[in-house]
Amino acid sequence: MKPLNPAQRQSVEAVVIGASAGGVQALLALFSGLPAGFRLPLMVVLHLPEDRDSKLAEIFQHRLPIPVREAADKERIAPGTLYFAGPGYHLSVERDRTFSLSGEEPVHYSRPSIDVLMESAVDAYGDRLAGILLTGANADGAAGLAKIGEQGGLTVVQDPAEAQAPTMPEAAIRMRQPHLILTLDGIRSLLHQLDTSSC
Repeated sequence: MKPLNPAQRQSVEAVVIGASAGGVQALLALFSGLPAGFRLPLMVVLHLPEDRDSKLAEIFQHRLPIPVREAADKERIAPGTLYFAGPGYHLSVERDRTFSLSGEEPVHYSRPSIDVLMESAVDAYGDRLAGILLTGANADGAAGLAKIGEQGGLTVVQDPAEAQAPTMPEAAIRMRQPHLILTLDGIRSLLHQLDTSSC
């Protein structure tokens, strides 16, 4: 992957990621090789059934050298940590860069919703946010990613040709052309670049 241009390489302070169908495999591929010294907070919504406990934090903690946990209400966002939204609640980022959980109605039949996380995170981080949308079978995340782009943040979509379920990345591309359309390998390289440029 070619290096980011200076405008894209602005000092990103956080990354939000959304995925649905095929998302576990995509995220495992995306985060493989993440270094122990990775500095950026990573916030992830992966659509989950509301009626069962999530094992995502447990699964990923066994495979990654950085802290992984389910985001908690009122928790302050820490650098170098991977946060997953738990099932049954929307996850939002407050302007003071803490998390909040809410039981409001599902968005695109989903709670947690990718749009809710992305739209709140860009209110907190502005143009210092990077948004990444991966494989998925509905349009959740398209509006949130568009808002990140409108506010000057970096927007990235998994190449629909590679995605297990291309509906989500295709919806995002139709709504607002992202800065980058990349394979998972390309997005993994990008995360390393963003982390390096955040120093």
